[in-house]
Formats: sequence, C-alpha cells, structure tokens
Amino acid sequence: MNQEKLAKLQAKVPVGGTAHRKVVVHRTAIFSLKKLEISGIEEVNMFTNQGTVIHFNNPKVQASPAVNTFTITGYTETKQLTEMLPRILNQLGAGSLTSLRRLAQALSKQFVGGKAPLTTGEDDDDEVPDLLENLDEASKNEAN
Repeated sequence: MNQEKLAKLQAKVPVGGTAHRKVVVHRTAIFSLKKLEISGIEEVNMFTNQGTVIHFNNPKVQASPAVNTFTITGYTETKQLTEMLPRILNQLGAGSLTSLRRLAQALSKQFVGGKAPLTTGEDDDDEVPDLLENLDEASKNEAN
C-alpha cells in the first residue's frame, strides 16, 4: 500500500470515540441517626470503681435505638458514695453493696470512742492561745 493512502485512511478513522462525562451523584448519608428525646428523667447516677458517683441533676437524655446509644448532657457533680448513701441504696448492684460493706467496716475502725480521728496537723486544743508579748508596749514603740 501507498504511504499517502494509508495516512488518509488513518486520519478518517476516529480513535477513542467521543468522551462521555461520568455523572457523579452526591448522596447524603443513607442511614441517618434519629435521636429521640427522653423526658421525665430527674437524675442520673454513674458509679465508678473508685467509690465515687458522677451525679447528673435534671439531665437532658437522648437515645438512638438503632445503634443502642444513649447521650446524657447536663451539669455534673462528682460525689463520694457516702454522700449519696440514703438516696441511692436501691440503685446499688451486688458488687457495689460488697464495696459498701468494706467501706462501712473501714469507717467503723477509724472512729474510736465515738469521735472521728484527728487529721494531720490538727490539734486537740480548742482554747485561745496565750499572748506572748504585750501589745500596749508594741503600740507605744511604733508611735515613737
């Protein structure tokens, strides 16, 4: 074949065809999490292993049942278990009750003779200390 004829044939043949643009479909999340507001909850207590209680008073509680998640928001207070005792006895589980018994035994050992033990640096002296110098003489010296 002739080179010129071959070049003309090659020029006529389209290579690759026309370009088609790919249509990108932007979708929002298919699975949207629905949060349900749970009202009527007056308090939430979370018990820690250190013997403290994280206490929420009048919290805002939201639940997402699809993913088994609860959200608790509000003002928190971290309190000792002994501070919350009368109100939370019905909320304690079996493990908490045994730790409560150990705590009660430890407290009963600390209290001797009906009195709480003295803390470090605390004296058993409730009297006013005596003055070591005469204040009248000190004020006269300052005036001079």
